[in-house]
Amino acid sequence: MKKSVLLLLVGCLMTLSSQAQKFALIDMEYILQHIPAYEQAVKQLDADSKKYQSEVEALGQEAKTLYENYQKEADKLTPAQRTERENAIVAKEKEAAELRQQYFGPQGTMNQQQQQLMQPINDSIYEAVKAISLQRGYSLVLDRASDTAIIFASPAIDISNEVLSRLGYSN
Repeated sequence: MKKSVLLLLVGCLMTLSSQAQKFALIDMEYILQHIPAYEQAVKQLDADSKKYQSEVEALGQEAKTLYENYQKEADKLTPAQRTERENAIVAKEKEAAELRQQYFGPQGTMNQQQQQLMQPINDSIYEAVKAISLQRGYSLVLDRASDTAIIFASPAIDISNEVLSRLGYSN
């Protein structure tokens, strides 16, 4: 009786282990480095960011110049002129802050542009990973680049090159 229970238990364990979930890894950074559209998007975003930043800095410099001129001439100005200059300085600083928010804020131009440029790339990668996962029966695919908890993983479970191939890029 004990032998048959033991054999039954071993049989169940073997069945469960053969039905274990399958996992795979991708390295999103590696994949993105091999997609020309990603490189073009990064260059576009960098160029636009520099342009927008220079506009914001120019307004900030204008506010600084207004303030420096005010400091030099403050003792010669009437109270009404001081108030007028102070208001002009505050208005210029506010304009610079609003422009920074317009370009770089959470709902800003740069964030929207990044979404517009990167979303199609991310969607195509997701679809490729999904297709490979369904084909091979993977229950879970982790991104090695973003998961710091992965200390070691066998290169045999890394499907990054297969994702690139499915997208039509060579590694």
